[in-house]
Amino acid sequence: MNKIAGLLIAISSFMAGQQRELSLLECEEAFQKNNLQLLAEQYNINMADADILQSKIWELPQLSGQINAYNPENKKVFDVGHAKGAQVTQLIYMGGKKKNEIAFAKSNKELAQLQFSQLLVDLKARLRTAYFNLYYEKLKLENTDKQLGYMNDLLSAYRVQSAKGNVSLKDEVRLQSLVIQLNNDKLGINKNILEFEQNLKVLTGIPEDIEPRISEAEAKEILAAQPFGDDQELKSKALENNADYQYYLKLIDNSKLYAQWQKSMNVPDLNVGAGWDQNGGTFKNEVNLMVAIPLPLWRANQGNLDKANYAIQQNQKNAEFQKLNLETKVQAAYKTWKTQYDQLAEIKTTDLHNMDLVYDGMMKNFRKGNVNLIEFTDFMDSYRETALQIYDMKNEIIQSAEQLNQLIQTKIFY
Repeated sequence: MNKIAGLLIAISSFMAGQQRELSLLECEEAFQKNNLQLLAEQYNINMADADILQSKIWELPQLSGQINAYNPENKKVFDVGHAKGAQVTQLIYMGGKKKNEIAFAKSNKELAQLQFSQLLVDLKARLRTAYFNLYYEKLKLENTDKQLGYMNDLLSAYRVQSAKGNVSLKDEVRLQSLVIQLNNDKLGINKNILEFEQNLKVLTGIPEDIEPRISEAEAKEILAAQPFGDDQELKSKALENNADYQYYLKLIDNSKLYAQWQKSMNVPDLNVGAGWDQNGGTFKNEVNLMVAIPLPLWRANQGNLDKANYAIQQNQKNAEFQKLNLETKVQAAYKTWKTQYDQLAEIKTTDLHNMDLVYDGMMKNFRKGNVNLIEFTDFMDSYRETALQIYDMKNEIIQSAEQLNQLIQTKIFY
């Protein structure tokens, strides 16, 4: 017996060890530290730094030389002693090519930083969404388990009485139907909990199941929070702060810098060098200055320049679309939040308290025989649906607020 008790204690300890109770702030800290997508995206910024470094590097100087292969006068092969020469040349960029290339590389880094910022916002929104989803699903599970505990005991008692012929089979089946509905609710809730727990594990890098730690007072405070200003003010804030929209604006500047770089590619570069020739020139041991430049008979890079100019126009249109899209999303998210907030506000705290009082009263009166089974099961079924709906309403308000946070990307709630 002691062994069995010890085994049960060990199993309980193991199961408890598989869960970690964490606040939202602790989850966000783990996310910043461990999220693999975020860590991988950081390398794009590092690669952009490498591109900036590469853009500053000039072409290496070229060393060339020649030696005699055959001397027809002396009929001597490889007459190196009397005929040889060497040249050193360096490519000199003209038209500001290097400056434009460096500016374009720096702009690419700014784009990479904006992409990182947007990914950070999106992943954090997923984290917060999953956290609050899990919190409310746990409350729904607790409420459903409470009802199931009572209804299963009641059903067991009715089965015994039905077998003795003291109650009708119809009454037993009515109770069985309600228990089945509650079990079906529990099945769906547990499925949701598993999904949200998996999401949190991936986002935070924490292998254990996360148990949300939110007090009732904190939950009420979150639900009561209201955004600064109306939808017009929120649109303005979104246009100022949304990293995805700022990315498209920066992309216009980036394409202009690229077009400037391509334009400078049409300016011919200089090849400057010095050469020494032992006997092949006018003088012995002759040293010469060497200059070479392509003849600009046509614009060798005109196609790339035209393509770059089209990219500017394309990015301007994309930015206009993103602006309209962002403003529309903010307006819709704000309306959704406002509707849900007002809808929940219509349900007074006294109404929720009265619902619980009626629930307890129905339980007591049914036990005393003051309420018949049909009235009791009808009320329990209605209570079951209403309880789940209230939790969903609260959760949806928070989810709408999180969507606004994701779009506006600055503090907007009191």
